[in-house]
Amino acid sequence: MQIFRPDTNFDFIGKWRLFAGISGAAVTVSILLLAIVGLNMGIDFTGGTLVQIQFKKAQPIGEVRGAVSALSLGDIVVQNFGSDREFLIRVEKSLGSTRGVGELVAGTLSKKFGSGSFEVRRTESVGPKVGADLREKAMSSMIFALIGILIYVSIRFQFRQAVASVIALLHDVTVTMGVFVISGKEFSLPIVAALLTIIGYSLNDTIVVFDRIRENTRLSRRSDFSDLINQSVNQTLSRTVLTSGTTLVAVIAFLVLGGEVIADVAFTLVVGIIAGTYSSVYIASPLLLAWPGGGAGKSSRAGKKSAAKA
Repeated sequence: MQIFRPDTNFDFIGKWRLFAGISGAAVTVSILLLAIVGLNMGIDFTGGTLVQIQFKKAQPIGEVRGAVSALSLGDIVVQNFGSDREFLIRVEKSLGSTRGVGELVAGTLSKKFGSGSFEVRRTESVGPKVGADLREKAMSSMIFALIGILIYVSIRFQFRQAVASVIALLHDVTVTMGVFVISGKEFSLPIVAALLTIIGYSLNDTIVVFDRIRENTRLSRRSDFSDLINQSVNQTLSRTVLTSGTTLVAVIAFLVLGGEVIADVAFTLVVGIIAGTYSSVYIASPLLLAWPGGGAGKSSRAGKKSAAKA
């Protein structure tokens, strides 16, 4: 299915400096946000206990927060979870079992709101050592994924394509995490899984463009390399829009209709799909032009030599 005409020729590469500046600014702001504000780490990484409470009637969050603040369990954070009847209570300390913290919270709320006025939906607990270990493994998984991608693309294409792909993927992950800081959403293990999904999705789109560039290079060896890249991006544009568009529609449906449990994961995927599609066109492909001794120079020199001979 073709959305765009075969002779479509949008000048993507001609505006690469503008978009390089935009991307550089976005990455810089994201890094500053991560360094200064930081991610809102969930109990998966910080340790502690999470208790999900659902009341039969809507309750003011201030009263719920006031009721549990008297517990001597360190910092306690109370947040609405989808409605005014449901709350997430995050406790800094763990008593060695989820049941102990859950009973303390339930007992305190029973005194304030009455027995039977609420239900404990779930209780999760992670020790501080386990949280630190999970944080380390989450970072390792993303680093090893990028190293594996670098090796794979180097074998399938060339080293310069591999470097361009990894830079584009780092852009996607950094910008997505920056948006996460701005949103204030909780960073947890499912979000790490979503980031790894984004890496795979973005790489797939970039590989399609690189494959078309390689094919066109073999067919048009005397063409200017920048024109050849632009032609390749335009030829894969329909595929990019269809793939990203249909995936985005499905993920937005999860975000809107899936409920609070998967809302943060769906939000991460929405941001990542947009960033990944953008980076395949405006980051990965133009980076091939900036590579020292790359195809741009060779193509231009070949064109000049043939013109001189003629």
